Amino acid sequence: MDISARITELAASLIKGPSLFLVDVAVSGNRPPKKVTVVIDDDTGATIEDCASLSRALSAKLDEEGMMPENYVLEVTSPGVDSPLKLKRQYGKHLGRGLKVVLKDKSQLKGKFTGMTGEGIEMECEDKTDKKKKATKKMEIPFDMIDKALVQISFK
Repeated sequence: MDISARITELAASLIKGPSLFLVDVAVSGNRPPKKVTVVIDDDTGATIEDCASLSRALSAKLDEEGMMPENYVLEVTSPGVDSPLKLKRQYGKHLGRGLKVVLKDKSQLKGKFTGMTGEGIEMECEDKTDKKKKATKKMEIPFDMIDKALVQISFK
């Protein structure tokens, strides 16, 4: 088992709380210190305390198991505003917000995220077929067609 997979396993086992979940683990750097980045999220948003608590517990486990024999930097964080949504579970808390969706064929859609099904998302996108009218059309986008989805921040 490679080091990223083992750290993923450890981090997932140490997460406390019913709505907190692991999004991603990355180990980077060829020379010491390696950087271990663990991204967690929560159905209502991960807190600084959630990150600090997991960081302390994971650091202790990594040291105890001797998985990182050289110096390393551990960063436990929540997804930033510019982070793409990676898991289906992350979509729920962004209902009603703007989304930019890049499809696997590299085409892009922008619109309001209006719902979710077991197979995909529902959006209201601007209908550009009539240049004179500002109309929207409902679209259903299957998860398997989505390459990347980014929440659009509005300052209105």
